[in-house]
Amino acid sequence: MTARRPPRVAVALGATAATALLGPSFRVTKQRLTPPPAILSAMAGEFSFDVVSDFERQELVNAVDQARREIGTRYDFKNIPAEIDLEAEQLVLLTDSEMHLRAILDVLQSKLHKRGIDLKVLNPQKPEQAARGNLRQQVKLRRGIADDLARDLNKKIRGAHPKVQVRIEGDKLRVSSKDKDNLQAVIRDLRAMELEVPLQFTNYR
Repeated sequence: MTARRPPRVAVALGATAATALLGPSFRVTKQRLTPPPAILSAMAGEFSFDVVSDFERQELVNAVDQARREIGTRYDFKNIPAEIDLEAEQLVLLTDSEMHLRAILDVLQSKLHKRGIDLKVLNPQKPEQAARGNLRQQVKLRRGIADDLARDLNKKIRGAHPKVQVRIEGDKLRVSSKDKDNLQAVIRDLRAMELEVPLQFTNYR
């Protein structure tokens, strides 16, 4: 006697129910369920990674705190104003001379390096006159890949690696290919470039 198969049950989900069940990264359009790009790439047998320019904010905070403590104990800064202010997108250094500005920056760079932050994130500006005869120097923090650089990197990657796909996504690049070796070759080429900004490679899938 042939075993009977259990009946198939079709369940129709509305857009709200499907989103609640599968998560907000899925889109429901005209009864079709569209997975997010990362899942689509995996389903197509593609590998990918992101090219970013970033740093750990907490590590920056720790490095600045350590630099302040060291400067506060140094004999060459005794009775001399020496400040490092950390703002959202820059550091502001304040002291009495260019020599001491360089010394503060040297200490700061040393602490950043020890905490694993690429020194290319620092973009020192020209010192300016401040109150009481002091000097102030802004040090911009490089974060994110600017539009011009993103377009240039996109063009270079596509030219050197025609089997690789590149998308600009905000301040980062998404690089994908069906061959992992192609992605490794792109990473090697990017690491060999002399750029003003540091690059990291994340979300390797």
